Amino acid sequence: MSTFHLQPCTDLDLSKKEFQDLVDKAKDWALMHGISMRSKHNFNKNQIGIAPFALLPSSFPKKCFEKVKNIQVMLNELMHKVAHDNNFIRSTLKGTIEVDDFTARLFNIYEAVYKEGFTQNISLGLLRSDYLLHNENGEEIKQVEFNTIASSFGGIATVVSEYHRYVLKELGHTDKLQYLPANNPITGLCEGLTQAWSLYNDDKSVILFVVEDITYNISDQRFHEFEVRRLNHDIKIIRKSLSALARDARLGSNKELIVDNLVVAVVYFRSGYELQAYPSEKEWDVRLLIERSKAIKCPSIQYHLAGTKKIQQALVEPGVLNMFIKEPHIVAKIQDIFTGLYSLDFDENGEKIITKAIHEPNKYVLKPQREGGGNNVYNEDIRTHLTNMRNSKERTAWILMDRINPPAQNNYLICPNDLNCCEFPLSEVISELGIYGVIIGDETNILFNKEVGHILRTKVSSENEGGIIAGIGVLDSPYLVT
Repeated sequence: MSTFHLQPCTDLDLSKKEFQDLVDKAKDWALMHGISMRSKHNFNKNQIGIAPFALLPSSFPKKCFEKVKNIQVMLNELMHKVAHDNNFIRSTLKGTIEVDDFTARLFNIYEAVYKEGFTQNISLGLLRSDYLLHNENGEEIKQVEFNTIASSFGGIATVVSEYHRYVLKELGHTDKLQYLPANNPITGLCEGLTQAWSLYNDDKSVILFVVEDITYNISDQRFHEFEVRRLNHDIKIIRKSLSALARDARLGSNKELIVDNLVVAVVYFRSGYELQAYPSEKEWDVRLLIERSKAIKCPSIQYHLAGTKKIQQALVEPGVLNMFIKEPHIVAKIQDIFTGLYSLDFDENGEKIITKAIHEPNKYVLKPQREGGGNNVYNEDIRTHLTNMRNSKERTAWILMDRINPPAQNNYLICPNDLNCCEFPLSEVISELGIYGVIIGDETNILFNKEVGHILRTKVSSENEGGIIAGIGVLDSPYLVT
């Protein structure tokens, strides 16, 4: 971990009582404006509590922020082209699907609809590219991962940005508001959903949100639903889990997706990226049924596969970007935000990187083909994992990534009571920036491509993993510094 510290946006010179009053007011503001979620510890469908958030916005270098904001439309296009390259997806994932059952099940669905011919050629991507600052003074920024399914918190991120404007005004720092960048990802993301609905061209059709059986992140999901209705009051939204869809979904005579006798124009997956979403064969069957349908999917199965760690690792290999992007200056910009990603295939390079990582595990992160957080391996555990699977084909389902070392700073983390935050939660923290993008298109045409906003997620610097739902990370927004 770097010893370099970013300076916080302001020092709180407050008494204990003044600080507690500010925290109480901040919590009430958060609850009343939707920075909230249901508790995993004391779940009650009729209750919400605050989502964990940073009391103050966290400092973030303006140069790095603008760099990745400006590159997002290029990354959108890159992932769109990757998703539509059958040979690349097939060859890149060939080894992975032999040893990773979840990726194999997704690939089998892809292969089935590819052979049949896609009923719906248009795909919708609501994407998020995540970054950490890197090196001793935080002047570099490197991509952690690219999310193509259930890129969450766009709704709450909008509100967190508003909250940080409020709290700086409460502290008498209106002069600092100019350093908080405008942020409204929820409108941009929902413009993507409404545009896709319009392309389906059926005024009576609906948008289907595929959700968990139990939804904790309810406020963020509902923000999307309510914003779609605000943008176009003719659009109805229905919510179903994969298990419920196994019972309620069918294909019409022209392969329309019909749920509860309603034609579905757009399917927005907020679930389906974890094995737990498929407790039986019927959930896999209905995922295939959805992919065979005429509905526009977000993501389509090819977009889902394009977001796997193995695909992202392959894009770092020399010459691969040039397969998808012809302009050398764009290739250079994308390569500049990549960090080292390494295959663990049974070849000379695979053996070399495993030897290096066993010798110096603190320099790497070991990643499986999983989304949702909490799956990566760090530090001495890397040595154990790699030693145990070195001679097993299992290793080809994983990749190694160079460990990024972001600068730390101090901030106050405000958490729900059931997570036992301390009374004065001043912590040394690091932040991860996410940039949201929207893209709509088919194999030959891109119809809509836009960068639509950002989110900052912050955690105590001693934590390896993040995770807002798990209570390890908190929602935040950037305070731009030069």
